Amino acid sequence: MSELVLYISVAIIVVFVLWGAFMPSQLADMAAMVFQFTIESFGWFYLLAMFVFLIFSFVLAFGKYGRIKLGEDDDEPSYSLFAWFAMLFSTGMGIGLVFWGVAEPLSHFLTPPEGVAGGTEEAARTAMRYSFFHWGLHPWAIYTVVGLILAYHQFRKGRKGLISATFYPLLGQRVDGPIGKAIDILAIIATAFGVATSLGLGALQINGGLNAIFGLTTSISSQIWIIAIVTVLFTISATTGLDRGIKILSSTNLWIAFALLLFVFLIGPTAFIMDTFTVTLGSYVQNLIQMSLRLSPFTQSKWIGNWTLFYWAWWIAWAPFVGTFIARVSRGRTIKEFVLGVLLVPSLLGFFWFSVFGGTGLHFELFEKVPLAAAAEKDVTSALFMTLKQLPLGMIASGIATLLIIIFFITSADSATFVLGMLSQKGDPNPTNKVKVTWGILQSTIAVVLLVSGGLSGLQTASIVTSLPFVVIIGGMCVALLKCLHEEEREHRKKEKKRRKKLDQLIAESE
Repeated sequence: MSELVLYISVAIIVVFVLWGAFMPSQLADMAAMVFQFTIESFGWFYLLAMFVFLIFSFVLAFGKYGRIKLGEDDDEPSYSLFAWFAMLFSTGMGIGLVFWGVAEPLSHFLTPPEGVAGGTEEAARTAMRYSFFHWGLHPWAIYTVVGLILAYHQFRKGRKGLISATFYPLLGQRVDGPIGKAIDILAIIATAFGVATSLGLGALQINGGLNAIFGLTTSISSQIWIIAIVTVLFTISATTGLDRGIKILSSTNLWIAFALLLFVFLIGPTAFIMDTFTVTLGSYVQNLIQMSLRLSPFTQSKWIGNWTLFYWAWWIAWAPFVGTFIARVSRGRTIKEFVLGVLLVPSLLGFFWFSVFGGTGLHFELFEKVPLAAAAEKDVTSALFMTLKQLPLGMIASGIATLLIIIFFITSADSATFVLGMLSQKGDPNPTNKVKVTWGILQSTIAVVLLVSGGLSGLQTASIVTSLPFVVIIGGMCVALLKCLHEEEREHRKKEKKRRKKLDQLIAESE
């Protein structure tokens, strides 16, 4: 019975993998149909939910619960600030930032949201603003909410590190029954497909890098070989444990990312990058609410569905994985410290990343007349490397970028195997290597199936379809947390009242 969640989750995913392996076209057709239904019927739900989660994060940070520690009152943080930021940033966004850092602004430049003409200065401004929007506060808010709730229940209340355990205030002992197991199975499936999407993107981008440097053919077969080789590497890393493999790789990754960022910033159009960062940040803050709730019911434009809703679904699918991992490394921090650390610092780093890479790409497109946007439209994986080639030492920079993607790939995947092991082994903070290896192989197999059956669109579709049920689960987690925090605050007031009463008695007796 204890292994039921593991067996059912693996069985569901194996059935999907076999379906994709033997009937890839039927899988692609079915996924496309479900995707279209989800976008048309529940697009509004994704937008409202993500906006509410963002507001909820700030309310927790600046409200009366901000002083509460994720752990005992005298617990100290388990990791230094640098190691903490490195692990959550590498795990939370890694591959996606490198993949879309240049490609997304260039894509929006050619095909902006409705109401803006493509290829214009206004399109460039809008492209940067929406890149900030898709990679800024909203995704980190969903990670913040899930990570905080898990950390609170795990370290403050002594419960298991499971999504189902966070429903204890609402369900009581029933979290150990069929309802709790169903919640954990949904979390595992969302995590597996969300991470597989990133692994697929990583394989595409690594293939693009090796094509730019060594002329390796861009093809499905090349991408499958890349996934196979990297699977061996991240499985080795995952079996070495959290404090060795994942921590060391995350810190290494952050240094390489910083070196590449600094190189492009200093060698590229530095003043233009800073101007872009400043103007776009102001525009982002000014238009945040309008972008958060924007749909296009009167024109039936597919832009929001193809971009914003894809991203929101992707982040939601990643939430159980990233949230579980961030919770695991965040013991000893207060709610306020956790929210501000997880929400603001990575968002600002992401804004600067897009300003440097996306800004450089747009500068070459607008002022040097290098046709980067057209190249990105033809092959999205080429955008980064074509941009780097325009700079001095561009081939070296491309090599560093490819290495960065490989390490990001390994970091995300080995973190995910660790988390999937926890979720499928009753919240065990140290899952067995056998289970981690099993999940590592399954993740990579899903990525291969998605690439074979639909390429990039297949990866996007899988994220959206698997994330919808999990939005409801996160909403329930928020309600349960508020109930728990309210009860803790009431107990705190009672104790404080007793303490004051006792103090007053002692003062009266001494007089």
